[in-house]
Amino acid sequence: MTPLPKELEPIRNAARQALGRLKPADDATADPQGFLFSAKRSEAGRQLPPYYLVYFLLVDLLTFKNIGKFEKIAWSVPIDLDGRAFLIEHRKFGLGIFAQKLPDDELPAAEIAQLITKAAKQATPYFEWRAREAAAASALNVHNLSAELHARFQYFVDAAAAKDKEAEARKDESIKTPLGPNSYSLRFPALALSRESRWLRLSAVEHFYSWTEHVFIHIAILMGKVTTGNAVAKLANANWGDKYKTAFDIAEPTSKRLLDELLILRRQVRNFVAHGSFGKDGEAFSFHSGAGAVPMRFSEDRTKSQLIFGTGLDFNGEAALELIDRFIQHLWSGPRAPARIYIQDSALPLILSYASNGIYRAAMQSENDMAEFTDGLAEEFDRSANMDF
Repeated sequence: MTPLPKELEPIRNAARQALGRLKPADDATADPQGFLFSAKRSEAGRQLPPYYLVYFLLVDLLTFKNIGKFEKIAWSVPIDLDGRAFLIEHRKFGLGIFAQKLPDDELPAAEIAQLITKAAKQATPYFEWRAREAAAASALNVHNLSAELHARFQYFVDAAAAKDKEAEARKDESIKTPLGPNSYSLRFPALALSRESRWLRLSAVEHFYSWTEHVFIHIAILMGKVTTGNAVAKLANANWGDKYKTAFDIAEPTSKRLLDELLILRRQVRNFVAHGSFGKDGEAFSFHSGAGAVPMRFSEDRTKSQLIFGTGLDFNGEAALELIDRFIQHLWSGPRAPARIYIQDSALPLILSYASNGIYRAAMQSENDMAEFTDGLAEEFDRSANMDF
């Protein structure tokens, strides 16, 4: 780990002072035989800050001793308050303060929680520096929400199809509602269902772009093109087209053609709808002229409030989803096929150190290589989650 900068030494001192009488356990600490294995969880431990802040505070910043992993225990720090031993441990069911004798030790345990909370507040500049250091390196995991985001997209696709099926079944149906002695209204359910299907397809397209922005970043990591937290953050802030280019070789004709088509769809639907369209086709005004009502819309240059003739949205829901289906087939083909196993099927996080040291590149050589690698990594994560050390 990077040594603490000199300018943060006052922060270390302030945090140590905030702990007051709390100190690392030593030879003078009263430690009953078998205490490490018999200590019980206190209620006061629920008031501690998050486990990572407590660990960075005590172990990293203030150099308390971590005695290591045990069965169902990720880390354990013996501490001393007024000569009596307590444990701060991150166990399977969460962080806690573990005491010798409960409920008698609840009061000192509550004081320990208060002192650690106070010290953690003093250490905030250190935590911020630690986060910056981590982001600049590769010792990070990037969350993988691809399966969930794709499921959200698929939900709207399926819902639109269900509306279409119902509309077809009710295409000849009309509902007459009396309004008075000599009048009535007619309602055609199929028209309303078709309109709702259109809305659902618009939502599906929106969620498609959300899902792909996530997936492109993950593919770039697996290919070794992005290896640090800062690089991931920079790519996350890039536009959709730039993200696409990290996952695809646009010199390859199919990839380039799909990019062009998807950018047109994005402009037609996602950008315009996201900024609010007044009319069903994106028009904001109608210009009165000898030719009749002429539709007008905002120009695509968002830096200007310029109006031009024409509609802004010519959306064909079925064609849009057909394009998206062709793209998804291309996405998970060729050199990206192994990525589907990791990103879409496993839901494992992306480990940036594996991107920087070439482990991912080796697994990306074939689907069999990736399946074998992913299975082994999933077992490691399961053991870690269960703290089966």
